[in-house]
Amino acid sequence: MLSRKAKYALKAVVYLSDCPRELPVTTKEIAESEGIPLKFLEAILTILTRNNILRSYRGIRGGYTLARSPEDITVLTIMRIIDGPVALTSCSSENYYQTCEECVDEANCKIKKMFKELRESMLPILEMSIAKV
Repeated sequence: MLSRKAKYALKAVVYLSDCPRELPVTTKEIAESEGIPLKFLEAILTILTRNNILRSYRGIRGGYTLARSPEDITVLTIMRIIDGPVALTSCSSENYYQTCEECVDEANCKIKKMFKELRESMLPILEMSIAKV
C-alpha cells in the first residue's frame, strides 16, 4: 500500500510541476493547497531535496522548485525514494530481493510468481512522468 508520506510527496511534486519553474514555492503554500500537515511536508521536502528531485531556496523569497524537468521525474522514483521497494514481497523485488524466511521451495513458489507478475505489470504504469499525472 502506498504510504501517506509517499502520497503527500507525489502531491507536492505534482503541485510544483504546475507552478512556474523560476519562482520558488513556499512550503506553506503547498501545504495549504494540497491539505498536507506543514511539519510533515517539511520533512518530505527535505528528503526530496536530498535526492535531487527538488531544489530549495532560502530567504524571504525562498521555497522549492523542481530540480529537473517534470518529464524526467517518475511516480516510481518518488515512491522508491519515500517508501523503498515497490514489490509487495521481498522475494519478488528485482532491486531489493531477499529470500522469504518461510519459503521452502522458492523456485516453484506460486506466490512469488504471482507477485513478480504483478510487479512487472505495475512498473510500466508507475514509470509515468509527473508531467502526465
